[in-house]
Amino acid sequence: MKNMYFVVNLLSGKAVMNKKLGNIIDSFVKDGFKVTVHTTQNGDDASEQAAYACENGYDVLVAAGGDGTLSHCLHGVMGCENRITIGYIPAGTTNDFAKGIGIPSDQLRAAAIISKGETALCDVGGFNDTYFSYVSAFGAFTNIPYETPQRIKNMFGHAAYIADGATQLTSIIKAKPLRIEYEDIVIEGEFVYGMITNTASVAGMISMNNFLLDDGVFEVTLIRKPRNPAEIGMTLLALAKNDMTDKNIVFFRTDAVTITCLSDEPFTWTKDGEYGGMEKVNHLCCHKKAVRFIVSGKERLPLEMNRK
Repeated sequence: MKNMYFVVNLLSGKAVMNKKLGNIIDSFVKDGFKVTVHTTQNGDDASEQAAYACENGYDVLVAAGGDGTLSHCLHGVMGCENRITIGYIPAGTTNDFAKGIGIPSDQLRAAAIISKGETALCDVGGFNDTYFSYVSAFGAFTNIPYETPQRIKNMFGHAAYIADGATQLTSIIKAKPLRIEYEDIVIEGEFVYGMITNTASVAGMISMNNFLLDDGVFEVTLIRKPRNPAEIGMTLLALAKNDMTDKNIVFFRTDAVTITCLSDEPFTWTKDGEYGGMEKVNHLCCHKKAVRFIVSGKERLPLEMNRK
């Protein structure tokens, strides 16, 4: 019998776990797991509980909640010498990471995949002295996920993000001078947005092509300051279509990048849709194949072993 530590955020998304938790636990027990359940009490709780699971002999850690809940659990696991396997039951508003590893949005189906136990080693992003699962971002619109109240997200889902984003479009999008350093390349200029990703989608709206979950690099997308409102629209449309040839988009892949704000007031960052700080100098790196996740099937995942 395998020991499972089950960390659950009952407030994520439309609080769907409140209705399904009993059935999910019952399915795990029927499949031979000894289940210990912990419901999160605050923002740091998931991280602390994940570390507890690693340090106390559990075989698998299951996180049920949104991308933020998973991100906190991942932070706890990465800080331990014994990094146990992570299973994920998506119950948030966008569930971007789940899409990337082929986990269905239906919680009972996701639980069934965990019971099958097929795993794959995946990359983990490093952000200064913390970690992220699929995206760190700064600039225009990145404050929407964590500033939009949870009750509004639960009521309106993606519409809450879109409405808030439309409001921001009507205001001045602020650009800041940045220095971008990776490998032997240095880029300087004024930018309004940037994201460092390892995912199939961001905020449920921006799709990323040709990424791999375990290649040791992530995708960096930066948007230069547009000259006029028309350019803003064209650049956003290109980004939505994953067209990185737009003149205002800088795109590259790397295993490490340093982004320095050259003004007195730095951008606010987000990590996996939650607040990530306001440091002037930010170091990001990719920890290759750092954590083992339970996935839907290796043959369908963007992994190095599947590249032809």
